[in-house]
Amino acid sequence: MSDTGQRRRTRGGGRAGAAARRGGAVIEQMPWNPPMMIDAPIEPLKPEGVAAIHDGAMRILEEIGVQFLNEEALGILKEAGCKIDGDIVRMDRDFVMEMIGKAPSEFTLTPRNEARKITIGGNHLTFGNVSSPPNYWDMEIGTKVAGTREMCANLLKLTQYFNCIHFAGGYPVEPVDIHASIRHLDVVYDKLTLTDKVMHAYSLGKERVEDVMEMVRIAGGLTHEEFEASPRMYTNINSTSPLKHDHPMIDGCLRLVRRGQAVVVTPFTLAGAMAPVTMAGAVAQSIAEGLCAIALFQYVAPGCPCAIGTFTSNVDMKSGAPAFGTPEYMRATQMTGQLARFYGLPMRSSGVCAANVPDGQAMWETSNSLWSAVHSGTNMVYHAAGWLEGGLIASPEKFIMDCEILQQIQRYLDPSITSTAPDDIALDAIKSVGNDGHFFGIQHTQDRYTTAFYQPFLSDWKNYEGWEVAGGIWTPERAHVMYKDILANFEAPEMDAAIHEELVAFVERRKAEGGAPTDF
Repeated sequence: MSDTGQRRRTRGGGRAGAAARRGGAVIEQMPWNPPMMIDAPIEPLKPEGVAAIHDGAMRILEEIGVQFLNEEALGILKEAGCKIDGDIVRMDRDFVMEMIGKAPSEFTLTPRNEARKITIGGNHLTFGNVSSPPNYWDMEIGTKVAGTREMCANLLKLTQYFNCIHFAGGYPVEPVDIHASIRHLDVVYDKLTLTDKVMHAYSLGKERVEDVMEMVRIAGGLTHEEFEASPRMYTNINSTSPLKHDHPMIDGCLRLVRRGQAVVVTPFTLAGAMAPVTMAGAVAQSIAEGLCAIALFQYVAPGCPCAIGTFTSNVDMKSGAPAFGTPEYMRATQMTGQLARFYGLPMRSSGVCAANVPDGQAMWETSNSLWSAVHSGTNMVYHAAGWLEGGLIASPEKFIMDCEILQQIQRYLDPSITSTAPDDIALDAIKSVGNDGHFFGIQHTQDRYTTAFYQPFLSDWKNYEGWEVAGGIWTPERAHVMYKDILANFEAPEMDAAIHEELVAFVERRKAEGGAPTDF
């Protein structure tokens, strides 16, 4: 950061901190209330366009095939009647559609705090934290650094703190200071003790998946039968585009669906690099990659909770770098939403950007991503807060800035805004003011002024002179002070002492056994 920026942050930090702490709380945020979609989704495709992409996806599965690098999956699909040529699987469209028809159109995920349960599907919309960046950036450090357990835990505290974050995705930053063999044990312990929201497991080897399922079961105080009776957690996997599923991710999903847990299949298709340069071709390939895996899981565990994800964007054709929040990304998300509804599957998308720091580019690209998710009918938005550099950086300032957008989306979807009841038409109020008065002081306004409009926790609505007198604090700087205040005032959710003791004992035992095998 420049000397000027450093001086500005130091000069303004006290005032920003005082503003963030007014009212006895760090911020006044909206309550926990996962929003419902009240508008019809945007559908850029006509019915014949949906049919064309569906037919393209089916022809990919029938004529080209998808590589499954998992011997168990190959054996299952051979038993199901699919054509197997080495590790290439070709599926008849009738088989695919029969299997997809077994998947529920919505399902509920219940974490250890049942008040935080969420529904995936239908008109339900949920937001999750940034997941899996290897690097971290904040204004105090001022540069990109490798993630640590402390950084990961601090971002988990933000995940718990903000009511507009409804589920805990993967590690909000990869803690590379923990050996890979035991990393999942430490981080999932942190997730289960610092948050009480829906949990995630990485499908990266049987030991990790089995360990996380057991830790979630213990933290919920559940018997094995209770854990398997309804989904308590989920995994998200990516295909290896083009047209490939690897061994550990398919293995992890098979383990989860056999125990009643949820899976999200999200192909990562970058148009122009890992998929055709045309968005229709990229979406068709993405749909094919997602459906073949879901068909496998439905054959193994009919009715298991599955969602299809979209991560279709484009590359910069000058450099090959991924681009996010582009017009093409937005349309691909909406197109995939139409296909997800065609198949009756819940959908996952993302709040992403290619910006390197929490600046204007970061916010317009992320805003594009988030609003395209809303308008596509998405049910589950991954990376909704904290994502930078195409997923290579997690940032607490960006996390907080994104939560301002998420709250605005939640307010936008509040049906009270568009109520047309007699008191909302307000004829008596208009009559009382007449032609030359104002509405500030009348009873109709006084009765409603505290809840009539969205109240931001981060935006600054002062004019320039007022902003300058208050220290000239830029948005990321205000977010940084809020971040520090949230950490200073954070209170972990309660956990029964006996459950906590059992969880600690499990982690210690698995560490003593060596955790999960690694390549090094």
